[in-house]
Amino acid sequence: MKGQDCMSEIEQVAHWMRSAKSVIAFTGAGISTESGIPDFRSPGGVWSKNRTVYYDDFLSSETERHEYWRQKSQTHVEFSRANPNCAHQILAKWESLGLIEGVITQNIDGLHAEAGSRRIWELHGTAREVGCLSCEKRWRADSWIEEFLETDRAPRCPECNGFLKHATVSFGQALPMETLESAMEAALQADLILALGSSLVVYPAAEIPERAKQYGARLVIINRDPTPLDHQADVRIADSLGASLTSIDELLNDGAQSE
Repeated sequence: MKGQDCMSEIEQVAHWMRSAKSVIAFTGAGISTESGIPDFRSPGGVWSKNRTVYYDDFLSSETERHEYWRQKSQTHVEFSRANPNCAHQILAKWESLGLIEGVITQNIDGLHAEAGSRRIWELHGTAREVGCLSCEKRWRADSWIEEFLETDRAPRCPECNGFLKHATVSFGQALPMETLESAMEAALQADLILALGSSLVVYPAAEIPERAKQYGARLVIINRDPTPLDHQADVRIADSLGASLTSIDELLNDGAQSE
C-alpha cells in the first residue's frame, strides 16, 4: 500500500494507538531483515541449505550435536554483527513512553533487548545465550562458538558435563509454557495488537494475535508479504517496517506536541 492510501492507514493506526488502553507488539523475522539478518525460512536461506536437527536427535546423538553446533556457528555471525534498526528502536521508545505494554517476539536475535525494550516475551528464546540442559546455567554464546570452531567438538557444561545448547527452542522442542502463557495473557488484555514482520504461519506463536483479535482487540498487520490473517486485520500495510513505524511515530509525536 503506497502513497496516500498508505498514509491514511498509518494515520488510523496512530489514532488507535493514542486512544488504546493497552497495545502489544508481536514481531517476526521481518523486523530484523532490515538489520541484515536473513529470514531463515525464505528460499535460499540457511534452513533451506541445512538439514533439520531435531531436539530428540540432539539429545541422543553426538553426531547430531556436532551438526547443530556447526549450523549455529554459521548463523552466529549474522546475529553478532547485527544491530537494532529503527523499528526496534521505535518499539523500545514506545514502551518507555507507555504507548505499548511490551513486545512478544518470535525472533531469537535479541535485538529488541539491544534496542532497549524491557518487557519482552521471547517465545523461541535467544541465540545470544547458551544454556546447560542439565544444570540450567547460562552464558553468553560468543565464547562457546569460539570453542566449537577451535575444537570442532560440541561443547559440554564445565559445571556438570551436561549438553550445552543455545537458549532457543529447537525443532521438536516445546515452547516454554510460562513465557507462552504470559504472552497470551498480555495479548488477550490488549485492545490493539500490532503484528509486525511475521508470516503468521508458525504455531502456537501465531495463535496469539489471532486469539487477541477474537477477544476484541483491533489487529494491525504490517508485513511485505501476505499472511493467513490478512482477512481478519483491521488495517493491513504492505510496506517496510522501518518506514511504516517511523511514519506512525512522527504522527504520534505531532499529536503529543499539539496536546
